[in-house]
Amino acid sequence: MPASGSSSLRTPAIVGLLIALFLVLFLVFPVLRVIQVAFQDPHSGAPTLINFVDFFGNSLFRESFVNSFYVATMSVLMATVIAVPLSYFTTRFNFGGAALIQTLGIIPLIMPPFVGAVAMQLLFGANGSVNLLLDRYFGFTIPFMEGLNGVIFVESIHYFPFILINLSAALNNIDRAMEESAQNLGCSGFRLFRRIVFPLAMPGFVAGAALVFIKVFDDLGTPLLLNVNTMLAPQAYLRISSVGISDPMGYVISVILVGFSLLSLWFSLLALKGKDYATTQKGGGGLMRRDLRPWEKAGCYAVVILILLLVLSPHIGLSLLSIGTIWSYAVLPDGYTLQHYVTVFSHASQYISNTLLYAGLAALIDVILATAIVYVVWRTGLPGRKWLDYGASAALAVPGVVLGIGYLRTYHSFTVPFVDLPLASWWVIIVVAMTIRRLPYALRACTAAIQQVSVALEEAAENLGATKMRTVRRIVVPLMTGGILAGFVTSFATAAVELSATIMLVARESDAPLAYGIYEFMQSAAGRGPGAALGMLAVFFVGLATYISHRIIERGHSQNSAAAIVAEEQQ
Repeated sequence: MPASGSSSLRTPAIVGLLIALFLVLFLVFPVLRVIQVAFQDPHSGAPTLINFVDFFGNSLFRESFVNSFYVATMSVLMATVIAVPLSYFTTRFNFGGAALIQTLGIIPLIMPPFVGAVAMQLLFGANGSVNLLLDRYFGFTIPFMEGLNGVIFVESIHYFPFILINLSAALNNIDRAMEESAQNLGCSGFRLFRRIVFPLAMPGFVAGAALVFIKVFDDLGTPLLLNVNTMLAPQAYLRISSVGISDPMGYVISVILVGFSLLSLWFSLLALKGKDYATTQKGGGGLMRRDLRPWEKAGCYAVVILILLLVLSPHIGLSLLSIGTIWSYAVLPDGYTLQHYVTVFSHASQYISNTLLYAGLAALIDVILATAIVYVVWRTGLPGRKWLDYGASAALAVPGVVLGIGYLRTYHSFTVPFVDLPLASWWVIIVVAMTIRRLPYALRACTAAIQQVSVALEEAAENLGATKMRTVRRIVVPLMTGGILAGFVTSFATAAVELSATIMLVARESDAPLAYGIYEFMQSAAGRGPGAALGMLAVFFVGLATYISHRIIERGHSQNSAAAIVAEEQQ
């Protein structure tokens, strides 16, 4: 028996070691290298804190630090103002279109924030459509897009769905008996929401708010496109790209970025520590939905429509820019054309083909790694197996710009055999960066999938003589197909618009992916039309992938329900 037990663990142990080696080489080691250089004297190589002293002694870096914290905090607040009414109205009241409103509220996530930044400048900038109308009819303008305001505006509109999704789920899980008890004691209206409903939904809100803070704090593309360089992520990129990979300030900033990502996750856990949010519902949870009086319904629709117009404005602006001839100092473009799309397909098709290749390979590797990790973690007794899950999930706390800097520093002198190029300059490193960045997404999808596969099915197959590998290949993987496909699509969709890491790693124009091409086009007024056309293609890819992912998940749920019914009937 011991020999059989050790034999059954041999293959998972080898697989686990290979995955651990991959994570160490392309996640742990590059990040540790960044940290090492940040605490290293650039001349003698001795350990020192002088680099951090120099950082905080520099007024530009101090300003960037304060600005990044301010922008992330204000973006969370503004995203909350947008998300709370949508989530509360659609879960609390009965009115038509609630499902459509929730769906439209998630659409901003399928557009990278840096893509929508230029479109929002044309709509809300100093000479944008909204301000031109305000000036014409009311004689004043609003500085929506001035400096840090613009970054906050763009980021909050793009990332608020994280709060919307998590808060809506939390509101739907509240035991309605809690609300009924409060109402019986005379609590109603806003007081009921403030004292009972929102506190019970706090876990969902905190989870969404932490994600918004991390994403905004680490974002690189939006500040760069809005020409706001006094923030940490742009400063890290500019220091490495202009001064060089030997400049210690880029590494100091990277350490601070990682530190704040970890701190935000820790604070989100600390905010919920020692508090009990559990209820005793037995199905049928969620807030009591009540009918609205006509004037209440009109007010709700007015708020919802205003919010949806606001959050969908980047898509509206980008679509107009992609087909507009000239759009400057005017409410709408002067004319319309499809020439920008012709330009994209004739001169920039390489961006598209590169993206399909890179994101496709990254997503394929992600689901292979994720499937292997969840099997080792959930189906074996391998010592230390949980660390594979922790290590793969840790990529969420590593900003893309930090990963890119880590690769440049670690692998710039490692020449790949037969290719005769440094690994940091070879297009494969872009695929690796996408893989590491999106592995947590595939991992969560595959984890959910394997949790729905009964161990009894595997035991039955093995009792009939199937080997462990045959059981995995013929039983486990087919039953996980829905989760694996959902993980592939999610990884592909998000990797296709990855900019923070790829902008650091593109060595040649011919190797550039779609997000890099959009960024390059958007740098000049003459290229914004083709850039918007590329952006619309990116939105199309991500939107289609998101739709396919939802269809796969829904089909998986229906198949699981049907299987459960059949099993009950057979019993």
